[in-house]
Amino acid sequence: MKYQDLLPKNKLPIVIIGAGSIVNDAHLPAYKIASFDVVGIFDINNERAKTIAGKFGIPTVYESLEQLVKQAPRNAVFDIALPASEIISSLLKLPDGSPVLIQKPMGNNFTEAKEILQIARSKKLLAGINFQLRYAPFILAARDVIDKGLIGELCDIEINVNIYHPFHLWDFLFKSERVEILYHSIHYIDLVRSFFGNPEGMYAKTVKHTMMPALASVRSSIIMNYGDWIRAIILTNHCHDFNQKHQHAYIKLEGTNGAVRINMGLLMDYPAGTRDVVEFISNKGNSKPEWQSLEVEGTWFPEAFIGTMSQVMKAASGEIERPDNSVEDCIYTMACVEAAYESSEKGGTKLPG
Repeated sequence: MKYQDLLPKNKLPIVIIGAGSIVNDAHLPAYKIASFDVVGIFDINNERAKTIAGKFGIPTVYESLEQLVKQAPRNAVFDIALPASEIISSLLKLPDGSPVLIQKPMGNNFTEAKEILQIARSKKLLAGINFQLRYAPFILAARDVIDKGLIGELCDIEINVNIYHPFHLWDFLFKSERVEILYHSIHYIDLVRSFFGNPEGMYAKTVKHTMMPALASVRSSIIMNYGDWIRAIILTNHCHDFNQKHQHAYIKLEGTNGAVRINMGLLMDYPAGTRDVVEFISNKGNSKPEWQSLEVEGTWFPEAFIGTMSQVMKAASGEIERPDNSVEDCIYTMACVEAAYESSEKGGTKLPG
């Protein structure tokens, strides 16, 4: 499957709430590739909204959220690209029954996530969360390999990120009580869930670093418990600022007869990034198996963002019952995140006396 296969039959107009870097770097470039029609944008910083509107040819810059809601086309998808702390107040202002794509995370914590879910239910919003890694072109390619049975039964997912990440690009993170898991590893938790479903529990420890002392956490070790036969592990370190020689960012999907390995180029020298590398090996019918490269069109940013918006559009047009990334599904990703933080706070088993 390619990202083009995710496109809806009916492309609905989009209005965007928020004009931050994620909109400039991912949402709007993705929508341009997909030929989605963005008809308007609002940001509390009107000049920033005007700049982005000019760059991407958006015809209307709204002066307020109330004006956006009042003047938006009746069939518009509301794209909320705001910090987690502003999601609930924005949702309450949307017309009942609206299709809406909400930038991750689904609130600052599980309590807010449950409130967002309740608002979506009470207002009958057709709401999806922008957990876009599950739609990244390299993940779609990996799913094809797995679905063809080339690596046997999937039994092991390892995600290992050892890079330098420029967190200073997002000012609001320095005020957040939670950073690494809530804003980064959450993608990997959601990805693992998309393959294995909900885990039995979470083991985790997330920590700070002297290089970035103002941030709540920048390194995490996470185990998702799927019992005795499946391993799912996430290791992240965003402070490896010792040139790129030993930096890495990979996803390994291992089965009973082979494996897929994805080097995520986006995270290397972010936001410039490098080329993704996708390889697989299969013992099936091979006495001397070798790793083979897969040519993949597109990458995580921006093409994966086509998938999240397409799911909401498809549901709004009746092509599917509800988005794959619906709030009803993504609430469980937030439950995993909450469990990870609880595990981190409680600490490991004490040594016996």
